[in-house]
Amino acid sequence: MTLIFNFMVKKTFYILAFLSFAFANGQTALDSLLQKENNASVPYITVEELAKKENIVLLDTREKVEFETSHIENAICVGYDKFKLKKVKKLLPKDKNTPIVVYCSLGIRSEDIGEKLQKAGYTNVYNLYGGIFEWKNKEQSVVNDKGETTENVHTFNEDWSIWLKKGVKIFEKKTSKKDKS
Repeated sequence: MTLIFNFMVKKTFYILAFLSFAFANGQTALDSLLQKENNASVPYITVEELAKKENIVLLDTREKVEFETSHIENAICVGYDKFKLKKVKKLLPKDKNTPIVVYCSLGIRSEDIGEKLQKAGYTNVYNLYGGIFEWKNKEQSVVNDKGETTENVHTFNEDWSIWLKKGVKIFEKKTSKKDKS
């Protein structure tokens, strides 16, 4: 009996150690990616902080097809490739101190848009750490273009989909030369 108990304790310990290691490395991997791709010019806001915030403007900096698949409720789609500051300024409050949170898939494209807003004089701009992927990974809800709660999240492409741990991954499949003929 003692032998079985010791085995179970050791097994439980190893499983917990592995899970702790995996979780810690997953966060470290995201930290590393964001440190590599971003320059931290726009301060981050965490999922937990954003979930508690009120009276903010939420800007989705992904493309329209990504936004239509799912977005954080009450977000405004401003795009990335076709982002027009003049057009977006019309959607924002006149008070440039109003809190604005930008997000994309992981927080890379949104930093670029956040920088443009800062240069335009907006003083309270934040970038959602880990973007909509981290939002969904932390079990927050997203809605589709009809305002209905959905599990679908557009992951941009298959490579980026590794960062989404919860939800249904939606992306355009790569086509080979054979598929095109």
